[in-house]
Amino acid sequence: MPASTMPTHTMEAASRAAAERFRRADRDPSPFLASAVEHLHALIRETRPSQEDWRAAIEFLTATGHAVDDKRQEWMLLSDVLGVSALVEELNAPRPLGATPNTVRGVFYRADAPRYPLGTDISLDGKGDPLTVRGRVVDLDGHPIAGATVETWQANAQGRYENQEPEAQPEHNLRGVFTTGADGGFHYRTVKPAGYALPDDGPVGALFRRIGCPMRRPAHLHFIIRAEPYETISTHVFDGNDPDLSDDALFGVRPELIGDFVPVCDPSGGRAWALDFTFVMARAKPKRDRP
Repeated sequence: MPASTMPTHTMEAASRAAAERFRRADRDPSPFLASAVEHLHALIRETRPSQEDWRAAIEFLTATGHAVDDKRQEWMLLSDVLGVSALVEELNAPRPLGATPNTVRGVFYRADAPRYPLGTDISLDGKGDPLTVRGRVVDLDGHPIAGATVETWQANAQGRYENQEPEAQPEHNLRGVFTTGADGGFHYRTVKPAGYALPDDGPVGALFRRIGCPMRRPAHLHFIIRAEPYETISTHVFDGNDPDLSDDALFGVRPELIGDFVPVCDPSGGRAWALDFTFVMARAKPKRDRP
């Protein structure tokens, strides 16, 4: 009997049997795989793809796997632009009302950024409009958190990260680690970042061009803030005037993460900017052992 005329109850029974096979597997105590199979079968029953459609899907997944190497992770890019990475981050780092939310860290992070004293200019080539960043780290009651570690990194004025073009930018350009003072404050100098397009020369980019979806990110600064006994913040601060703010390809924009990049007087006569932003940390919950 052709699949298109196969009784629904028979197809559903086959789907349940496939999912149950993984539920019984001794080596996979997590319900994730069985649930994934169940939902995949439900998707196939709902959309009823042709054999050609399914082969095209398999070819896309194969091409995505071939685009992975030591310097590129096309699967992570796919997860990001489908909004799955943002969803996983939100599910695993829920925050009480008023606390700064987490966002996806992104692929351009480096764990070896240099530590600097407050006030340092992290723009090592000086290319771009100067930006002065002033921030405060406080708890949910507004009390300052002294001694917090503030790690930051960003794209340059052309929307490029230092590790994207190591031959064009100085090592560790636009990256730095600072420590908050007794008032919970920190400040440093940098340049105003530009937005950028995600890498689109692989199968994910080809897919999104075909369906007409943008792969742009609005201008932003990245921050990781650590302090005991608080939950680590890994987040962005976005330029509130960026035209791509409502179409972030990674679904990272939240109202509480939009900053006001204010134009200020520059003694040199050029353009300069200032940003003030407050990060709110929530106390870490006690760790509970998994059942």
